[in-house]
Amino acid sequence: MRYFVRFLFLSLMFWLSACGSQPYLQQNSAFIVLKTPTMRYADQGFIYENPNEVKAEIYGSGQALFSLRMTPERICSGQFSCMSPKRFNAQMLSAYYPEDTIMHIFRGKPIFNGKGLRKKRNGFTQKLIDRDKYHIEYTVLNNETVFRDTINHILIKIKRL
Repeated sequence: MRYFVRFLFLSLMFWLSACGSQPYLQQNSAFIVLKTPTMRYADQGFIYENPNEVKAEIYGSGQALFSLRMTPERICSGQFSCMSPKRFNAQMLSAYYPEDTIMHIFRGKPIFNGKGLRKKRNGFTQKLIDRDKYHIEYTVLNNETVFRDTINHILIKIKRL
Protein backbone atom coordinates (compact mmCIF):
# COMPACT_ATOMS: atom_id res chain seq x y z
CA MET A 1 0.00 0.00 0.00
CA ARG A 2 2.82 2.38 0.91
CA TYR A 3 4.47 1.84 -2.50
CA PHE A 4 1.18 2.41 -4.28
CA VAL A 5 0.69 5.77 -2.51
CA ARG A 6 4.26 6.79 -3.34
CA PHE A 7 3.76 5.74 -6.99
CA LEU A 8 0.48 7.64 -7.16
CA PHE A 9 2.08 10.75 -5.66
CA LEU A 10 5.03 10.67 -8.07
CA SER A 11 2.72 10.06 -11.04
CA LEU A 12 0.57 13.02 -10.04
CA MET A 13 3.61 15.29 -9.66
CA PHE A 14 4.92 14.25 -13.08
CA TRP A 15 1.52 14.85 -14.69
CA LEU A 16 1.12 18.29 -13.07
CA SER A 17 4.60 19.38 -14.10
CA ALA A 18 3.81 18.52 -17.72
CA CYS A 19 0.79 20.86 -17.62
CA GLY A 20 2.84 23.87 -16.55
CA SER A 21 3.99 26.31 -19.18
CA GLN A 22 7.62 26.41 -20.22
CA PRO A 23 9.71 29.48 -19.45
CA TYR A 24 9.81 32.11 -22.16
CA LEU A 25 13.11 32.07 -24.04
CA GLN A 26 12.65 35.37 -25.82
CA GLN A 27 11.14 38.66 -24.67
CA ASN A 28 10.73 41.75 -26.83
CA SER A 29 9.39 45.17 -26.04
CA ALA A 30 7.04 46.31 -28.81
CA PHE A 31 4.44 48.83 -29.88
CA ILE A 32 1.37 46.73 -30.67
CA VAL A 33 -1.74 47.76 -32.61
CA LEU A 34 -4.58 45.25 -32.63
CA LYS A 35 -7.73 46.46 -34.42
CA THR A 36 -10.47 44.04 -35.39
CA PRO A 37 -14.25 44.38 -35.38
CA THR A 38 -14.23 42.93 -31.82
CA MET A 39 -10.94 44.28 -30.33
CA ARG A 40 -9.21 47.65 -30.35
CA TYR A 41 -5.88 48.06 -28.55
CA ALA A 42 -2.81 50.14 -29.35
CA ASP A 43 0.03 50.78 -26.93
CA GLN A 44 3.41 49.62 -25.69
CA GLY A 45 3.74 46.02 -24.64
CA PHE A 46 5.80 42.88 -24.59
CA ILE A 47 5.91 39.73 -26.67
CA TYR A 48 7.14 36.57 -24.93
CA GLU A 49 8.03 33.43 -26.86
CA ASN A 50 9.05 29.83 -26.35
CA PRO A 51 8.81 26.97 -28.87
CA ASN A 52 5.19 26.13 -27.94
CA GLU A 53 3.68 29.45 -26.90
CA VAL A 54 3.50 33.16 -27.65
CA LYS A 55 2.15 35.70 -25.20
CA ALA A 56 1.46 39.33 -26.08
CA GLU A 57 0.71 41.93 -23.42
CA ILE A 58 -0.38 45.51 -24.08
CA TYR A 59 0.04 48.15 -21.37
CA GLY A 60 -1.45 51.60 -20.96
CA SER A 61 -0.41 53.99 -18.19
CA GLY A 62 1.65 51.20 -16.64
CA GLN A 63 -1.35 48.88 -16.34
CA ALA A 64 -1.88 45.68 -18.31
CA LEU A 65 -4.79 46.41 -20.67
CA PHE A 66 -4.80 43.23 -22.71
CA SER A 67 -3.04 39.87 -22.71
CA LEU A 68 -3.23 37.21 -25.40
CA ARG A 69 -1.68 33.77 -24.80
CA MET A 70 -1.41 31.59 -27.91
CA THR A 71 -0.55 27.91 -28.25
CA PRO A 72 -1.32 25.58 -31.18
CA GLU A 73 -4.23 24.15 -29.14
CA ARG A 74 -5.83 27.27 -27.64
CA ILE A 75 -5.86 31.04 -27.43
CA CYS A 76 -6.60 32.69 -24.09
CA SER A 77 -7.19 36.20 -22.83
CA GLY A 78 -8.62 37.88 -19.75
CA GLN A 79 -11.27 39.42 -22.02
CA PHE A 80 -12.65 36.06 -23.16
CA SER A 81 -12.41 32.43 -22.17
CA CYS A 82 -9.87 30.15 -23.80
CA MET A 83 -10.89 28.89 -27.20
CA SER A 84 -9.52 26.83 -30.03
CA PRO A 85 -7.61 28.72 -32.75
CA LYS A 86 -10.39 27.85 -35.20
CA ARG A 87 -13.02 29.39 -32.92
CA PHE A 88 -10.77 32.40 -32.21
CA ASN A 89 -10.45 33.04 -35.94
CA ALA A 90 -14.21 32.73 -36.48
CA GLN A 91 -15.06 35.11 -33.61
CA MET A 92 -12.17 37.58 -33.63
CA LEU A 93 -10.57 37.51 -37.10
CA SER A 94 -11.97 35.51 -40.03
CA ALA A 95 -13.14 31.93 -40.30
CA TYR A 96 -11.25 31.70 -43.62
CA TYR A 97 -7.83 32.02 -41.95
CA PRO A 98 -5.69 28.96 -41.11
CA GLU A 99 -5.62 28.14 -37.39
CA ASP A 100 -1.99 29.20 -36.90
CA THR A 101 -2.40 32.68 -38.41
CA ILE A 102 -2.34 34.80 -35.23
CA MET A 103 0.63 32.91 -33.79
CA HIS A 104 2.59 33.30 -37.02
CA ILE A 105 1.85 37.04 -37.11
CA PHE A 106 3.18 37.54 -33.58
CA ARG A 107 6.25 35.42 -34.40
CA GLY A 108 6.82 37.29 -37.68
CA LYS A 109 6.55 34.09 -39.73
CA PRO A 110 4.86 33.56 -43.13
CA ILE A 111 1.13 32.81 -43.03
CA PHE A 112 -1.09 30.60 -45.23
CA ASN A 113 1.83 28.13 -45.67
CA GLY A 114 3.90 30.81 -47.43
CA LYS A 115 1.40 31.39 -50.24
CA GLY A 116 2.27 34.53 -52.24
CA LEU A 117 5.57 34.94 -50.35
CA ARG A 118 8.05 37.45 -51.76
CA LYS A 119 11.37 37.52 -49.97
CA LYS A 120 13.02 40.88 -49.41
CA ARG A 121 16.48 41.72 -48.18
CA ASN A 122 15.24 42.43 -44.64
CA GLY A 123 12.21 40.12 -44.48
CA PHE A 124 9.26 39.27 -46.69
CA THR A 125 5.83 40.33 -47.94
CA GLN A 126 2.69 38.39 -48.77
CA LYS A 127 -0.36 39.51 -50.69
CA LEU A 128 -3.30 37.13 -50.36
CA ILE A 129 -6.62 37.73 -52.08
CA ASP A 130 -9.67 35.48 -52.12
CA ARG A 131 -12.63 37.41 -53.41
CA ASP A 132 -15.26 38.18 -50.73
CA LYS A 133 -13.22 36.29 -48.09
CA TYR A 134 -10.05 38.29 -47.48
CA HIS A 135 -7.68 40.82 -49.01
CA ILE A 136 -4.49 40.55 -46.98
CA GLU A 137 -1.28 42.51 -47.22
CA TYR A 138 1.25 41.11 -44.78
CA THR A 139 4.73 42.53 -44.38
CA VAL A 140 7.58 41.55 -42.08
CA LEU A 141 10.52 43.89 -42.65
CA ASN A 142 13.30 44.80 -40.24
CA ASN A 143 11.63 44.86 -36.82
CA GLU A 144 8.12 45.69 -38.02
CA THR A 145 5.21 43.39 -38.79
CA VAL A 146 2.06 44.72 -40.49
CA PHE A 147 -0.95 42.53 -41.20
CA ARG A 148 -3.85 44.26 -42.93
CA ASP A 149 -7.07 42.64 -44.20
CA THR A 150 -9.25 45.27 -45.85
CA ILE A 151 -12.30 43.01 -46.34
CA ASN A 152 -12.45 41.91 -42.68
CA HIS A 153 -11.30 45.31 -41.28
CA ILE A 154 -8.30 43.91 -39.41
CA LEU A 155 -5.01 45.62 -38.65
CA ILE A 156 -2.27 44.04 -36.57
CA LYS A 157 0.93 46.03 -36.35
CA ILE A 158 3.93 45.11 -34.24
CA LYS A 159 7.00 47.32 -34.02
CA ARG A 160 9.66 45.52 -31.99
CA LEU A 161 11.81 47.96 -30.06
